[in-house]
Amino acid sequence: MTTKPETESKKALPSDTTTAQTLTRKSWNWWLSRCISSGMFLAAVLLAGILFLISIGIAQRIGWIGSAGESAARVDHDHAETIYTCPMHPNIRQPTAGRCPICDMELALATSGADSGDSISVLIPQASRRLANIQTAIATLESLSTELHTIGSIEVDESRQATIASYIDGRIERLFADYTGVSVTTGDHLAVVYSPQLYAAQIEYVESGKALAKMTPSTLKIIRETQIKLVANSRHKLGELGMTTEQLAKLDKTGIAESRLTIYSPLGGTVTGKMTQEGKYIKSGEPIYQIANLSTVWLVLKLYPEDASHIRFGQTVHAEIASKPGTILQGRVAFIDPVVNTTSRTVGVRVEFDNTNKELRPGDYARATIAIPIGTSGEVYDQELAGKWISPMHPQVIRDTPGDCPICGMKLVSTKEYGFSDTPIDQPKSLSIPRSAVLLAGNNSVVYVETNPGRFEIRRVILGQLLKNRAIILSGISAGEKVATSGNFLIDSQMQLAGNPSLIDATVAKMISAKNLPLQFDQWSARSITGDDGEQLEQLYLAYFDIKQKLSSDKTPTKTSIETLHAISTALESSDATGWRDEEKALFSRISQHSQNLHELSLAKARVEFKWISQSITPLATKVRGSDNPQPFYHFYCAMVKEGQGDWLQNNDRLANPFRGVEMLRCGDLINTFDVTEKETDDKVDAPAQEGQ
Repeated sequence: MTTKPETESKKALPSDTTTAQTLTRKSWNWWLSRCISSGMFLAAVLLAGILFLISIGIAQRIGWIGSAGESAARVDHDHAETIYTCPMHPNIRQPTAGRCPICDMELALATSGADSGDSISVLIPQASRRLANIQTAIATLESLSTELHTIGSIEVDESRQATIASYIDGRIERLFADYTGVSVTTGDHLAVVYSPQLYAAQIEYVESGKALAKMTPSTLKIIRETQIKLVANSRHKLGELGMTTEQLAKLDKTGIAESRLTIYSPLGGTVTGKMTQEGKYIKSGEPIYQIANLSTVWLVLKLYPEDASHIRFGQTVHAEIASKPGTILQGRVAFIDPVVNTTSRTVGVRVEFDNTNKELRPGDYARATIAIPIGTSGEVYDQELAGKWISPMHPQVIRDTPGDCPICGMKLVSTKEYGFSDTPIDQPKSLSIPRSAVLLAGNNSVVYVETNPGRFEIRRVILGQLLKNRAIILSGISAGEKVATSGNFLIDSQMQLAGNPSLIDATVAKMISAKNLPLQFDQWSARSITGDDGEQLEQLYLAYFDIKQKLSSDKTPTKTSIETLHAISTALESSDATGWRDEEKALFSRISQHSQNLHELSLAKARVEFKWISQSITPLATKVRGSDNPQPFYHFYCAMVKEGQGDWLQNNDRLANPFRGVEMLRCGDLINTFDVTEKETDDKVDAPAQEGQ
C-alpha cells in the first residue's frame, strides 16, 4: 500500500519541474513587457513636464503671468489701495468695509486713485469712478410741470344757500316740504302760518284804503295827504311782514283780509334742514327751513402755504370722489384764503365743481390733483384762460366776451386781472437737473459738473423750485453741462481731502477767488455782419446796454429791453442766413436762456442773471459786430462782484458798475476795447478770435 504512492510520486516529479520552468519563463516575459510599457509611459510624462515648464517660462517672459513674488506684491499693492471712507466724514478711512463710528453710515469705497485737478475740481480715474458708481446727467431746458395731491371734503356752495324764516309771530299750520332732502323750485309754497298780527295789519290797510276812497274833493288837503301816507305805510308794513307782490295785488282786488300767510321758496334747491314742525308757535325771525342749491358744490382743501403760493383763481383742479372710484371731475379754484390758519398752518382753498347730475354729495371726500405748469421762477400758465372773461364768484363761468354771470348776476371780469395773458402764450422752458444732483447744506447749494472726462468741478447754484424728481436752476450752470447725480457725496469728500472747497467746508472762498479773474482774450478780431442779421445783432447789443444802464441805476430792467434781448438772441441762434459758427450759436443760446423773464425777477436775482448774460455777450463782441455801427465797445471788470465773474460790456468808456449799482458805481477797471477790425467776406474766413478764462 505504501510502495505504490511513492512510485507514483517519483514518476510525477519530472513533469512538475518542467511546468515550473515554463511558468517562470512566462513570468519574466510578462514583467519585461510591463517594464518596457512603463518606461514609455514615464518618458511621456517626463516629456509633458518639460513642455509645461517651457510654456510657463515663455508666458512669464511675454508678461502673461508673473512670478509668485510679483503676484504677492500686486495683491499687497491692491490691498493697500482699497480704502473705505464715510461720505459725510471723509477723515474716517479704513482698509475694510463697515460703518462710520460717528454717524453710523455705511462706508463707501474711496476713490484713492483720484487726483486733485485744481483748486475747484478733482480728477477721478475711470476705474475708481466705476467702483464709486458715479453717474451723470445732462442739464436740460424743458417745459416742466408738477402736481399737488391732497384730500378735501365736499361742502355746500355758501353763495347758493338760504335760510327760510318767519317774518311774523304765529303758528305753523302746514309744512309742504315736510322732510329733509326734498327738492323744491323757485316759487314753490313751503309753509302756511296763522298770524293774528298779520290779519290786523291787513284790516288796517283795507280800512285805510276805504277811508281814502270815501274822501271828496272838498276834504282838507292835509287830511287827504295824511290818509294817503297812512295807506302807503300800511301797504309797506304788509310787505315787511312777508306778503309778496302777488298777495298784495290779490288783497287790493278782493279787499278781504286773511289770517294765514303762505310762505314761498325764494330759490330752487334741496331742503337741507327742517327747523320746525306743524302746530308749533314761532317767533318772528325763527328759521323754518334751510335750502341749498346743489347744482354747484365746493371742494374745500387745506394746503401748506408753500403749495398754496402756486395756486391762483380759476386754475383747473381734477378730483376723484371717494364714493365713486375712477370718476374724475374737473373744477376751478374759486377762492384762496388770504390768511394762514395759525393752528394748522394751512391755507384754505375752495374749488367749485358743477354738480348738475348730483354726483357730488356734501360731506363726501375727494382726492384732488392740481397740475401746475412751472416757469423759470415758478409762474403758473393756463392757455385756456388767455383773453377770456370769468365770473369773480363762479370761475366755472368763462366767456369770450363781457357780460353778466348767469348764477350770481355779477359782471364778468377779464382774466388779465388775475394774472393771465391777453393772448395764449407758450409755457417757457426751465433749466433743470435731477434733484439728486444738488447737495444742500444751510445756505449752500452746490453741484459737481463734469467739465472734462473724469474732471468734476464744484459749482454753487441758485435754486428755483424743487420738484419731486427735478430741481430748477436759476444760475450756476448752463444747459448741456453734465452734473453728477450719484456718488456726488464721495466726490465732495475727495474735495475735502484735497483741501478744496466743498459743501460743508468753510473754505468756499477758495472757489470764489479761483474764479475771480476777468475774461481773457489772447487775440481777437470781430467779423462785420451785414444785412438783417447785422442790424439785429446791433439791436441786441443796444438792448443789453439798456439793461446794464438800468442795473447801474439800481432799477429793474424794462420788459421791452428784456423781450428784445431774448427775442433777437433766440432768432439769431436759429438763423442760418449768415452762417453763424457753432461757438457763436452757443453764446446766443446762453443769452436767450438767461434773459427769459428777467424783468419779473427781483433786482438781486436780475443782477445774477445779468452776470451770465455778460459772460456770453462779452466774448460775442470779440467775434461778430454789425457793419452799420463801428462804435467801439468797452470791456470792464470788477473784482468786488460776489462769487466773481464781474465782467460787463459798455458802449462808452465812463465806468458804471451794474452789479453794485449806486453803492459802488465806479468800482471796476477797463480791461479791453473792442473794435470792428475784420469785414465779412464771401468765403467767411475763420476769425482767429479765441477766448480763455
